[in-house]
Amino acid sequence: MNIQEYLARISYHESHQDADLQTLTVIFQHHIQAIPFENLSMHCGETIELDLQSIYNKIVRKKRGGWCLESNYLLFWALQELGYDICILGGNSYEPATKTYTSEINHILLKVVIKGNSYIVDAAFGGAYQAWQPLMLISGKDQAQTPGIFRFMEDNGTWYFEKVKRKHYIPEQQSVPFTDTPELGNIRKIYTFTLKPRHINDFQELNAYLQVSPDNILRKKSICTLQTTEGLYALVGWTFTEMKYNYMEDMDLVQITTLTDEEVEKTLKDKFNIVLENKLVP
Repeated sequence: MNIQEYLARISYHESHQDADLQTLTVIFQHHIQAIPFENLSMHCGETIELDLQSIYNKIVRKKRGGWCLESNYLLFWALQELGYDICILGGNSYEPATKTYTSEINHILLKVVIKGNSYIVDAAFGGAYQAWQPLMLISGKDQAQTPGIFRFMEDNGTWYFEKVKRKHYIPEQQSVPFTDTPELGNIRKIYTFTLKPRHINDFQELNAYLQVSPDNILRKKSICTLQTTEGLYALVGWTFTEMKYNYMEDMDLVQITTLTDEEVEKTLKDKFNIVLENKLVP
């Protein structure tokens, strides 16, 4: 494994001498715009191995993406190589359908400390809840970014991560507020976490479970999302969505296309730079 090869994979060609916030921010943005959040392996009959060499080969050499366990673990390795003070944390994601957080940890995120300040770095939540910059770990402070306003709330050692939602403008339907949650208000809960440091081995069971459990969203749907300079691309099953952030004030532009099997393959190549070795069953 070679850090230069990783940096080339994410098209980062600047200096990385200083393990500072500015360098971290730029590397992070290159990572999320080059490496898709995707679970296509599960839908191509491939097993997802949670070891660094396998992940490195898949994402860096084969130019694939990965889900949170893979993408954030690769980023953890890269930032550690570059001299950052970093540790792995575990998160419990919010389930809008049941209005609860998962009882078991099902997400991996990273904490980086720079000059005494802690930042949450999570390059693999995917979709519209993906932050575009490291977030300062501070309770109750609105942190505005291009995708929207993010914030953390801390209660008794548990941290809650949330985003202020924007309306969605879908041209075919004219202006309709986007309702992906049955809740009122414009806050979308994302996940909770504590600051207890984790080891990658703490996620091995989860990695195996997610690949066989029939009732989780990753098993039910083939997902590929990638952040762009203006918004994001998302391919879920046969549905391709292109989102442009802040198209109008407090409103994102959403364009949705239903693809054929042939178009799925072409879209993966054209929009996500992914060429699969095995046949995808969307």
